[in-house]
Amino acid sequence: MIDLSVIIVSWNVQELLARCLESILNGPQLVVGADQASPSGDVPTVEIIVVDSASEDGSPEMVTRRFPSVRLITLDSNIGFSAANNIGLEIARGRYLMLLNPDTEVIGDALPRMIRFLDENPDVGVVGPQTLNPDGTHQSTRRRFPTLWTAFFESTWIQNLAPRRLLDRYYVRDVPDDATADVDWVQGSALMTRREVYETVGGLDEGFVMYSEEMDWCRRIKDAGWRVVYLGTAKIVHYGGRSSGQVVARSHIYFQQSKVRYFRKYHGKVAAEALRLYLLAHYAIQMMIEGVKWALRHKPAMRRRRVAAYWQVLRSGLRAR
Repeated sequence: MIDLSVIIVSWNVQELLARCLESILNGPQLVVGADQASPSGDVPTVEIIVVDSASEDGSPEMVTRRFPSVRLITLDSNIGFSAANNIGLEIARGRYLMLLNPDTEVIGDALPRMIRFLDENPDVGVVGPQTLNPDGTHQSTRRRFPTLWTAFFESTWIQNLAPRRLLDRYYVRDVPDDATADVDWVQGSALMTRREVYETVGGLDEGFVMYSEEMDWCRRIKDAGWRVVYLGTAKIVHYGGRSSGQVVARSHIYFQQSKVRYFRKYHGKVAAEALRLYLLAHYAIQMMIEGVKWALRHKPAMRRRRVAAYWQVLRSGLRAR
């Protein structure tokens, strides 16, 4: 059996996808594309699955030409991050399954290190690596589950006004970056789990088109009795937001809809509705501020784009799917 299936959902990020694939193929202590164990029996075997979400930048052709060992699935339309990952999970053959963003690069032996950690800790259901920014600084990807109070501040325009201890707890700032520690969830830019976990709790909830899907998945996994662990000694680089940056308004909508959906699912309808109205008020205020700056001719092109994006958010109503 293959040790690890790496699933990469890609949309119009050809150059970054190529760098990501090269970082896996050139990594040490791995046999990529093999159907059987390595001759020595002590080197993990890995398959790479790329699910292309109807890219128009030549990504599928690039994968076919440059990376023939990669299993390529091409979709006719962009069906969303969660649904596309589920397609990859369904066909994966590995005893471990990894979700990896195309705008990442694997550093050194991160993948075999994560495999060994799962081998040695059978009660761990999910492991996530330390994530770095392109300049080498730490990128926070470990979390505790949010409270409603956290949601009113985190990723809003008033985040800087939040009580320090509130966000310190959410971002797990009490744990050193290179530590190994139990957390509530890790970001889906790089997340490894067990086949047994997938077969028990199922795949990603496709109601989360993108964003919060990994938080929901980790919560379901923890509820089923497994641990979620941040492994600071395994490292990747994450360039971040290259796919979602192509559709700014939809990214705002999906991000906030997913947040509302999560709170409706785990905190009830009243909490979710309060959060939805609160977020809509934020966008209405920001749209007015941007409109005034537009009228004053301060960076008018940027202000016009923001007003249009925020108006689309308001029109959506941020109603959870």
